[in-house]
Amino acid sequence: MSDGLAIGELWRQFEVDARASYSLYSRDVDWESLPKESRFRRGLRIGRLLFWAMVMKLSPPRRVLLIIALLLTVFAVTGLRVLGWPEEIHFLLAAGALLALLALELADRVVMKRDLEIARDIQRWLVPAAPPEVPGYDIAFATRPANTVSGDYYDAFLREVAGQASNRLHIVVADVAGKSVPAALLMATFQASLRTLAVALPGLADLVAGLNHYACAHSLGGRRFTTAFLADIDPVTGALTYINAGHNVPILRRAAGAIERLDAGGLPLGIRAEAGYECGALTLEPGDLLVVFTDGVVDAENTRGEEYDESRLMALCQSSAAGSAADILATLMSSVAAFVGAAPQRDDLTCLILRRM
Repeated sequence: MSDGLAIGELWRQFEVDARASYSLYSRDVDWESLPKESRFRRGLRIGRLLFWAMVMKLSPPRRVLLIIALLLTVFAVTGLRVLGWPEEIHFLLAAGALLALLALELADRVVMKRDLEIARDIQRWLVPAAPPEVPGYDIAFATRPANTVSGDYYDAFLREVAGQASNRLHIVVADVAGKSVPAALLMATFQASLRTLAVALPGLADLVAGLNHYACAHSLGGRRFTTAFLADIDPVTGALTYINAGHNVPILRRAAGAIERLDAGGLPLGIRAEAGYECGALTLEPGDLLVVFTDGVVDAENTRGEEYDESRLMALCQSSAAGSAADILATLMSSVAAFVGAAPQRDDLTCLILRRM
């Protein structure tokens, strides 16, 4: 029954689920409208509001079934007889109704989970399983969705322009506003448009402008915008051009230890079709380390509500700079997981590490 989990671990998982459920139902409660009352009366009022928030998330037939089960329980506890039935019959009917309601909700959850797992597998096909092998460069990336599917996107590939192979390495990390299924669907459209435009448009500025026009046509009036960091790299010279479209500012740790931030760019994609974007340029030297991440990394919270924040990320980049890209990535993901602990993951978490050897 417990899958071999210890009591402490079972309790921690239950606590995480309980906090997530409370957060879901409490969104429907107008806390500002609650009058100032005694703690007891206020507790009763909050309990009633949370109960109705839960009931209203059921379909109408299931609401009726739940109310019938609760009434039968009340009849059994108070000794009231309906149609002359004894208390035992009331208890059995109430338990049967609650079990039937549980079975219906569980069936919905199983079907939804199966569909989400299929969506997750499809989403995995849209991102590379392994980084490209580029002489002189070490690349690693990883993602950890907050739910089954993610609104984050990452890629690293050698661009083909107008059907001709190119030695330009293209890297991108993007984050669609929101999470779960809506963000995952928009992430898929972003991937398709990126791959299409990357072949047709040789310049990075033209590519980003094309992505922005496409995003504006599918962003629901700017409500579903996408932040993105895109870069083109000449592997031979290390020349890097980039555009930061409202994304978390990547960290570049030079071989000598200096930290630079790559912030040239403009608005997130999908907000304003006529937005302009500034191109940044620099040269990667041997030993330089580039860390591109989404806000799920620095905004990750522990059970005390503290954020992981960029100071911890930059300290980790300084202390782990000597390892391989895969080692640094593993250290970073483990560091975030250890910091968060039992707190629920609130956002998708993605990171791409690139080092020039």
